[in-house]
Amino acid sequence: MTMTVGTKLPEMNHKVVEGDGVAERSTTDIFGGRKVALFAVPGAFTPTCHQKHLPGFLEHADALKAKGVDAIYCITVNDPFVAESWAEATGAKGKVNVIADGNAEFTKAVGMDIDLSVAQLSVRSKRYAALVEDGEVKALNIEETPSSAERSSAQELLKSL
Repeated sequence: MTMTVGTKLPEMNHKVVEGDGVAERSTTDIFGGRKVALFAVPGAFTPTCHQKHLPGFLEHADALKAKGVDAIYCITVNDPFVAESWAEATGAKGKVNVIADGNAEFTKAVGMDIDLSVAQLSVRSKRYAALVEDGEVKALNIEETPSSAERSSAQELLKSL
């Protein structure tokens, strides 16, 4: 399966950095009955993810919420410890919840995996942003290259609202 507009996200458990720690949440816990801005990055602390992609969602968090978004989630193919450190280092805690997809299970399940072994990164996520309502993808912007963060930016997702 490759995620597209209309895709229902697969039910599974996720490690989520929220509030003061890491919690286990199901897909239904995260997306059920809510409008969620979801964006994916190849990896925490990597240049584009750290310096461009996440900061845009932090900057536009209030604008997204003003347009009816209930929560913002970022998925990264990193372990929960790295995800939590990244959330703390960037000031994301309280604004953006970070899903640690350490084994790329969710990423593979939605067909958004990419082999970045050439850059010593192994399997990671394609860079994308989606608007998800009650677990169904309503808008989806996928980058052509992992080093770009224009199509998947918060500003572009805002245009979908």
